[in-house]
Amino acid sequence: MTFDRSIKIAPSILAADFGNFGAECAAVEAQGADWVHVDVMDGHFVPNISFGPTTCAAIRPHIKGIMDVHLMISPVDPYIDAFAQAGADFITAHVEAGPHIHRTLQAIRGAGAKAGVALNPGTPASAVEHLLDITDLVCVMTVNPGFGGQKFIDMTDKIRTLRAMIGDRPVHIEIDGGVDVNTASGVVQAGADVLVAGSAVFRGGSVSNPTPYGDNIRAIRAAASGVYV
Repeated sequence: MTFDRSIKIAPSILAADFGNFGAECAAVEAQGADWVHVDVMDGHFVPNISFGPTTCAAIRPHIKGIMDVHLMISPVDPYIDAFAQAGADFITAHVEAGPHIHRTLQAIRGAGAKAGVALNPGTPASAVEHLLDITDLVCVMTVNPGFGGQKFIDMTDKIRTLRAMIGDRPVHIEIDGGVDVNTASGVVQAGADVLVAGSAVFRGGSVSNPTPYGDNIRAIRAAASGVYV
C-alpha cells in the first residue's frame, strides 16, 4: 500500500450492527469509507469484550480496502499471528499491553502486517519516540479505551508533538475516540491523517438504508478539510 497523508475516514464497526458485520463493512466502504477499523477488546486490558480473530477473518472478504485492527488486549504478542492470518493490514498494540513494545512491533511486521502503536490519554508522546523507525501508525486515543460513544478528550498538543517527532517518516497519525464534525478539523490541523469514527458514521443508517453513512462520512471529511457545509 502506498503511503500518503491525505485524510482517511476509518469507521469503527464497534458502532455497526453486530448481527450483520459483513454487509455493514461493505456498506460503509461503498459509501466512501477509506479504511475499516476493528476494535478488539478483551475485558482485561479494557473494561469491555468485543470480538477476536475469527470475526476479523469472517469480515475480511467483505472489505475491499484496508482492515485496521486495534488490539486493546493484554498480553498482545500471542495473538499477533492470528490477526495477521485473519487479514489485518494494520495491527495496533498499546504501549502498556506488554513488557516489550519494541518487540511487539517487530513481531507485527514479521507477521506481514503494518505496525501500529497506541497512546492512551495519559500516555505521553515521548513513549513512542524511540519506536518511530519500526512504526507505521501512531494511534492517539482521544477517549479512554473500552467503550464507543465517549466524549472527546483534547489531545491536540500531543498530536502536534508527534507530528514534529515523526518528521518525514512514513508514519500515519490516527485519532480514535469522539471524532465527529466538531472535532475533526482540530486534530487534522494538528497533524492527524486517519480519523476513526464510530457512532458519528453509523448514526441514522443501516444496511438497508446506507445513505446516511455516506452523508456522515462526507460531513466529517468536509469538516476535517476545513470545508463547512
